[in-house]
Amino acid sequence: MPETLNAPWMHREDLLGLVAALGEGNARYVGGAVRDTLLDLPVKDIDMATVLLPEAVIERLDAAGIRNVPTGIEHGTVTAVLPQGPVEITTLRHDVSTDGRRATVAFAEDWREDAARRDFTINALYADPQGGEIHDWFDGLADLSARHVRFIGDARQRIREDHLRILRYFRFQARFGSSPADTEAEAACSELAATLKGLSRERVGMETMNLLGLPDPAPTVQRMRELGVLEVILPEADPDALAVLVAAERMQGIAPEAIRRLAALLPPQPTLAEQVAARFRLSAAQKKRLALAAAREGSPGEPRALAYRLGRDRALDRLLIAGADVSTLAGWEIPTMPLKGGQIVARGVGAGPDVARILRRVEDRWIAEGFPQGERVDVLLDEVLAEEPLA
Repeated sequence: MPETLNAPWMHREDLLGLVAALGEGNARYVGGAVRDTLLDLPVKDIDMATVLLPEAVIERLDAAGIRNVPTGIEHGTVTAVLPQGPVEITTLRHDVSTDGRRATVAFAEDWREDAARRDFTINALYADPQGGEIHDWFDGLADLSARHVRFIGDARQRIREDHLRILRYFRFQARFGSSPADTEAEAACSELAATLKGLSRERVGMETMNLLGLPDPAPTVQRMRELGVLEVILPEADPDALAVLVAAERMQGIAPEAIRRLAALLPPQPTLAEQVAARFRLSAAQKKRLALAAAREGSPGEPRALAYRLGRDRALDRLLIAGADVSTLAGWEIPTMPLKGGQIVARGVGAGPDVARILRRVEDRWIAEGFPQGERVDVLLDEVLAEEPLA
């Protein structure tokens, strides 16, 4: 791994202006932006650490005309709103007390002290904005090179400070980790798995969905079951079904979706799916999609017919979980039913429930024939009307 950081995003005009406003030597890039740049991965979020107190950060940004928001002022975080995206700037900290769910912090002046309170060595890499020098107190560069996800210091202590770090460990292991995994980290996560019960359901749900959205979380989820962690957060889960789905997605070139992976983990029971959605505090749309995926029984049927009735995404959920071929949906636009109720009324059917019933019967035949257009739709209507003579 290089000992200096140099990336195109570091030379953005808005970032250079931010660095100048904070003052030379007062701020460093930290965390994901540094880690992902070193791994040649896209950088989504940029965070900075600073020796300046939050009030001083706000004062300097205001003086430079940089819009800012005190998004987490009690924890020392000010967000600079830049043209190309926000940057969180957090004053160096150390923990005063923590109950595993929230921490009381005090501001610090020592960079190493700030690094020591972070979770993993690969997340405790700091880079000077001016020269790009990387500061690494816990062998994070070596761990990053080896794809070794390791807690800083005592793994159990890090987890006791924030119980969510158990799930963060497995997410980072699924994204960056090599095999075998860190034995101390796994032992600590297994030993303290029950502490996850004390966290808010929303935090657990969000972290679980982040894990499931990664390219291949199946081996990690299986390991979570072996270590007794999955039993705490999702006892209904079947990791084997997730592995089958991930393989089907890869084989057919379908992008991963966390909600589909969660559906695969669960048995085909809509009521249970709704309970899990509530437990994870999922949105109403996610809850509905999860329940529809759980309503699967037997063969999902013809892909285009299913996509017409359920929508493309929901059809893909059912089809891929069942291991069905979805190639016929590639580039296919879901058609609109060409027959309208008014056309049936024009044929002498009185407005009311009879129109809806006849429309459904024609639609069923139209779907079964592969969505024909033009005169064939009129023929289908004639057939249905012939079977139901008008009064």
